[in-house]
Amino acid sequence: MNILEAFRMAWNALRANKLRSSLTLLGMVIGVFAIIASVTAVKVIDVYFQESLQLFSSTTFTVSKDPVVRTGEWRDRERPNITYDQVRRLAREVSYPVSPQEFFGVDAMQYKDRETEPNVRIIGTNQHFMSNFSYEIQAGRGLLESDVRYARPVIVISPDVAEVLFPNETPLGKTVRIEGQRYEVVGVLESKGSFLGNSFDQRMFAPITRLFNVYGYPQRDIELVSVRAPTVRAVSDAMDTVIGRLRVIRKVPPGEENNFEIGTNDSVQSTFEDFTSTLTAGGAGIGLIALLAAGIGIMNIMLVSVTERTREIGIRKSVGAKKRDILRQFLLEAVFMCQLGGLLGIGLGAAFGNLVAVYFDISAAFPWAWALGGVGAMIAIAVVFGGYPAYKAARLDPIESLRYE
Repeated sequence: MNILEAFRMAWNALRANKLRSSLTLLGMVIGVFAIIASVTAVKVIDVYFQESLQLFSSTTFTVSKDPVVRTGEWRDRERPNITYDQVRRLAREVSYPVSPQEFFGVDAMQYKDRETEPNVRIIGTNQHFMSNFSYEIQAGRGLLESDVRYARPVIVISPDVAEVLFPNETPLGKTVRIEGQRYEVVGVLESKGSFLGNSFDQRMFAPITRLFNVYGYPQRDIELVSVRAPTVRAVSDAMDTVIGRLRVIRKVPPGEENNFEIGTNDSVQSTFEDFTSTLTAGGAGIGLIALLAAGIGIMNIMLVSVTERTREIGIRKSVGAKKRDILRQFLLEAVFMCQLGGLLGIGLGAAFGNLVAVYFDISAAFPWAWALGGVGAMIAIAVVFGGYPAYKAARLDPIESLRYE
């Protein structure tokens, strides 16, 4: 008997017992579905992370009071604020561009009779922010050192804001209002995209000194401080220098750990990968348990099939079929059943996992390695759980089988 003939017989056996076969296949589909769906969802987010979350220039790192991304290991700790005075002192004592970034609120921005949605983030910074975070200027200019020094009411806006307020005219030189304050638009940024629903294109950037005058509280904690090294190779030395100077500025005693965090794209990515690895392992673990149950179901249905087809096996043996032919037939039937359930699970799991991509309007992904691994796992399950029924069928006595009612 060739392989195609064995698969045809397996298909006929499945069709002959539709309900029993469907329930057995369902367990296999659920197991593979759980693994592929979780892995696909994580891979979609990971691909998007790689594409979109390049927050900094390759030579930029950040300083913050708390980690940029917090995990379960982090606990709220009593740390002193990183103040603007500390940032200015750091900028004086190192030779690298230092830029504070502080969030002052979210509101609508108006120009004449046009108004944005109340989702424009108000961010205070200085002249180094654009280059430290790889922003490109679409029109006009960025902030200047003199803008910060004299606390000028000037802003740089993101493209979504410019599109709403200035659909048919240049924004440059126009005066806009936000939270009752007037600002002159001096620049428009290129699009930066978004990450998991958090748009980088609905923002306004103003001199941080101006926003301190408007909102007060200059001793507040600075959300993020970015520092840019001259080259990629110099990043490590720059980080050591900044850490040393900040420990002095923030009066950290020798031997104690830093009371601030240093972050890079790589460190954020590493934290994210740890998180996604945990999700992947959890989904795979649940799927493996379901596959174990499905494998037991496969063994059960194969044993029932052997019993039901005892006379058929006797007839085949009486006309010359050997033990290896019977063994191969039932193993191939088990393989066919497992692969059918596995392929259905892979297809449904990939489709379900990519709902994350549809929801966030991001690139779809397919876990090829896990899918190929799933195909291999189905073969292994077929051999392990279908092996005993196939062996039992191959050892049946032909005379006794012909007498079986």
